[in-house]
Amino acid sequence: MSEDYLYYSNEKLHNFIQSAKTKDEGVLEYLKNVKYGPVQDFPSGLEWFNVSEPLSFKNHLKGKVVVLDFFTYCCINCMHILPDLKDIESKFSVEDGLVVVGVHSAKFENEKISSNVLAAVQRYNISHPVVNDATSDMWKNCDVHCWPTLLLLGPNGNPIVMLTGEGHKDDLILYISNAISYYKEKGLISNHKLPIRSAYHLLPDLKGPLLFPGKITNILDENNHEILAVSDSGNNRILILKEDGTILQQIGGNRKGFKDGNLEEAEFDNPQGLAFLNRDVLYVADTENHAIRKVDLKNKCVVTVAGTGEQGEDHLGGKIGPQQPISSPWDLCIFHTPDMDLTFHPDGKPPVRDVLIIAMAGTHQIWALFLTDTVWWKCKKYSAGTCINIAGSGREENKNNSYPHAAAFAQPSGLALCQKNKEVYIADSESSSVRRLSLVDGKVTPVVGGDRNPQNLFAFGDIDGVLFDAKLQHLLGLAPTNDEKILFVADTYNHKLKKINLADNSIVSLTSPTDDTTDGTTTGFKEPSDVCISVDNKKLYVTDTNNHQIKIVHLNSKQNVSTVEKLELKLLEDEKLTVDKSKYDIVTYRAVKIDSNGGKVVVAVKLSFDDGLGLTNGAPTNWAVDVPDLTWSAVPKNGADLNNIETVINVPSVGASGDYNLDLLFNLVTCTKDACLPKSFLVRIPVEFRKGGEVKVDEKIELVLNPNGVKCKL
Repeated sequence: MSEDYLYYSNEKLHNFIQSAKTKDEGVLEYLKNVKYGPVQDFPSGLEWFNVSEPLSFKNHLKGKVVVLDFFTYCCINCMHILPDLKDIESKFSVEDGLVVVGVHSAKFENEKISSNVLAAVQRYNISHPVVNDATSDMWKNCDVHCWPTLLLLGPNGNPIVMLTGEGHKDDLILYISNAISYYKEKGLISNHKLPIRSAYHLLPDLKGPLLFPGKITNILDENNHEILAVSDSGNNRILILKEDGTILQQIGGNRKGFKDGNLEEAEFDNPQGLAFLNRDVLYVADTENHAIRKVDLKNKCVVTVAGTGEQGEDHLGGKIGPQQPISSPWDLCIFHTPDMDLTFHPDGKPPVRDVLIIAMAGTHQIWALFLTDTVWWKCKKYSAGTCINIAGSGREENKNNSYPHAAAFAQPSGLALCQKNKEVYIADSESSSVRRLSLVDGKVTPVVGGDRNPQNLFAFGDIDGVLFDAKLQHLLGLAPTNDEKILFVADTYNHKLKKINLADNSIVSLTSPTDDTTDGTTTGFKEPSDVCISVDNKKLYVTDTNNHQIKIVHLNSKQNVSTVEKLELKLLEDEKLTVDKSKYDIVTYRAVKIDSNGGKVVVAVKLSFDDGLGLTNGAPTNWAVDVPDLTWSAVPKNGADLNNIETVINVPSVGASGDYNLDLLFNLVTCTKDACLPKSFLVRIPVEFRKGGEVKVDEKIELVLNPNGVKCKL
């Protein structure tokens, strides 16, 4: 360990805290004694996101306590600390003196590309500044060794403490609060703003209503028509579709959160994996809520069946349902198994039990949720609702073994069940490999990709071949053919589809026709996250995540690609979304003119107060966007920060007819010296369509609030 790394060590800080009467006194005493030179400034030429210009320690960050979050966007541990950073940023604002800067230092080659980093910033709702450290210069300059790493700096770029891994939220709050106080007393903290500009405004102009769709699955309805379920992850909702793209139902999506209830009021947070138990019941891996949700499509309600809503650290499990904490479930499948307790079934025909298999990315394991009382491996009985680890030690490795709990996975993120062979195939993303888990005895074996050395998680690439000679790059999705002889792969970071011959563990790339077009241009995949085979075995449904699309890949008789088309989403009927606006005062803004083929409207709102009016300290405030129907979308759809109101509204192709309005709804509590004045108002933006109109419209709306109402400055 180098001396440079030692000076960022928190060992000295802990020693000061241990010897002090209180933690605060220990941190303050440490700050008086820490005297390290400033880190090197960000190299020029780096690409930045969420800001309108590159930041530097000499200018923008001088006078700020800075948290550098060294991350790579594939890493589940890096994802886990993002909620902590959001909480910290809600406690300490930029004006208070704190700035969080994400320093993206890539693991995979694909992650070095700025457009992919931008997509990750948008996908994971990162609102603080992020810089693409593509050649790892800052990583090296700060002597960082692992993801995630947090480096706390003083107002002159001077290192205070370095923290590695997860779980440092409380310590960070302690260090930050004392650092701001200490340096403020010395006159070194500045309350200046930063040139923040949300990365959402860089979303594609003709994106469509989906936002980073994650997983997809299918089933036949009562009329033997194929039905699709899609996790529209960026919009925090699940869509139920006909195979022609008609939207049948939306589940969640009105706001991000963790809430059971009817389909409209239910809330999710970045849902991913989906599995139909039958036509009426759908299970959802609610990834960032660390929960499994059950959607009853017949009774139109959502309930939580596993997970507490908070990230769990348990590697064993065994509790019932919502009492069992879990960590970042990423994919699901349902295994139908005969009950293994034959003593109660003398006819030799035990009943079939349903077991929900879970790719638990957060703990690098495979778990099971027993949906009914089940006797399974080694004739052990599990009560209905039991959620337990069935394979994986919890160490992040690519280790195969005959004993399931001696095996190890590296962020399993995709599952494919082969019911006939009683096996589940696993997209082990961080080892860039496909693994096989026997659901008879728990044996884990290699299929393709990765390395023979279980600790080598850098054996990635794009090479067709057999077993370890084949190379993939952070794959996320798998789907078997109906005969279970072929396994299709969404090779995410290679932007490809591939297929595995399960008889000989060989993999080959699928090539799309050169004349394949989507939206009139040749369009390849961008980080496809999942693949699902149609019931008739003739096409693949692909979540083309960074293109914000579902693609339909038609297969020929040899199961190679014949054509590719985009699945266009449309309404079941002329169905409008309804929000009760009777309590809102309406402020009408000028009409925006959009091309009849659709586009996007970027709306930024600035609020100011006049005639002695102001916001009531501590009172809740919120804003939200109401769009005409499900084929429109807004990102973000709502918020509570009135200092940075900006939303990007996708406008579909609706032709030149129709009456459409975009409504921005505000609920504020304001006051004067003498009175409290709650204010509920909406800003209405009429939308007009015209042939040859604008594809992108930017609107900056200034609102002035006084005790008598709201005025819009045009």
